[in-house]
Amino acid sequence: MSNHWWEITILCEPMQEDLVFWRLEEFGCRGTASEYQGDSRLIRGYLPQETSKSLDLAALALWLRQDALSLELPAPLAQWRVLDEEDWASSWKEHWQPQEIGDRFLICPAWLTPPDSDRTIIRLDPGAAFGTGTHATTQLCLESLEMRVTPERKDLIVADVGCGSGILSIGALLLGMGQAYAVDTDPLSVKATAANRDLNHIDPERLIVKKGSVERIPKMVGGQVDGVLCNILAEVIVEMIPDLTEIVKPKGWGILSGILLDQAKPIADILEEYGWIVATLWKHDEWCCFNVRRP
Repeated sequence: MSNHWWEITILCEPMQEDLVFWRLEEFGCRGTASEYQGDSRLIRGYLPQETSKSLDLAALALWLRQDALSLELPAPLAQWRVLDEEDWASSWKEHWQPQEIGDRFLICPAWLTPPDSDRTIIRLDPGAAFGTGTHATTQLCLESLEMRVTPERKDLIVADVGCGSGILSIGALLLGMGQAYAVDTDPLSVKATAANRDLNHIDPERLIVKKGSVERIPKMVGGQVDGVLCNILAEVIVEMIPDLTEIVKPKGWGILSGILLDQAKPIADILEEYGWIVATLWKHDEWCCFNVRRP
């Protein structure tokens, strides 16, 4: 393991946040954090110094600038510095504290003692995976999940496509869903989901996680699922809609997020083309979450 780490800080418009997270993940960052800075978002990413040089970081800043220009947004401000091992381990974690989400959840970092609470506590160490509960899209998904689990429907089978840290699968099971199948194309996310499953004392047979995407779900399940969770980029969701339709039972449901408000209308049109009914559209800042069902 590297003894020195790059800390990359990026100040950007809220609408750029998901794209910045994606760029940092593609660049190889191991751990990210974000916070409000006035009307902007301050995002931090960390990666071993040995894997990148200053020239690489300058190229990353250029990509971020080009991404912003393509969205007709101001260019983000990017800076970087070197931290030693101990500083890296504490730097991003100090910005993340226990957080209440919706009416039923409390997200608690794995390195902190969970507070006394009547809420459902999800203990989480995201590692390099997306999904800490701080992002609006994750919060919208968890709030939608609260409406899906009722005492008389605790036998539900759910698929989590693009599981990241596993926060949505774990939340579903802790609320009482019967079975979750999670997939992600990133092996680090698969590892993080398995680790967080164990951290929350969930039986491995109840949360099965594999490397892959939506097409792997039928093989894992041996059939269709009652519902699907999907919190990824809108462009990816659009490509997946035919496959999502195939894996969900008639009268099943979906919670789809990672979608900007100005992307909602075309996605709703495509969902309706494939027979989905948009039950509700929840909004948070510039983001929205579709709650959909099959007839």
